[in-house]
Amino acid sequence: MQAKTIEGLVGARINTDLINTPRRAYEEAERKGDTATMERAMGYMSEHADKAEEYRAEAEEGMKEDAKDTREKAELDREEAIQKRKEDREEFEKRIEENRNKNTDIVEISEDGRAVMKDNADSDSSAPAEINADVINTEPVVYTKTGEVNQSQREPGTNISVSV
Repeated sequence: MQAKTIEGLVGARINTDLINTPRRAYEEAERKGDTATMERAMGYMSEHADKAEEYRAEAEEGMKEDAKDTREKAELDREEAIQKRKEDREEFEKRIEENRNKNTDIVEISEDGRAVMKDNADSDSSAPAEINADVINTEPVVYTKTGEVNQSQREPGTNISVSV
């Protein structure tokens, strides 16, 4: 909040409160019938009311400036967010391009494999019978980090017992 807004709000409030003193003097003079005192009190009330109106106008001007500053800040924040997203996207695209350029494994499917895949897509079953038989008859294999078959597999039928 700007100082102008705060000053306007405080000044309007104080001058509104200050109107009460001359109002009491006016009411007392009215009971006594003292028109000169009533006119003076009315003049003081008018002065404080005018000052309160000036401060109210100042507060409104300050609030408009606050709103303008807030809009400008929001616009800057949006622009920064857009710029950050753009930089993140460029960085992400750069990483993707780097990953494409690295030594990667490429899988090539032979003509026979393509034919089998096409047969699988055309038929209702998940794979031809001869492929299913090959898959069922193979034993599970564990590979080492170097890509060789690990020979130290556990023996079939070995039981592991755990108790808690």
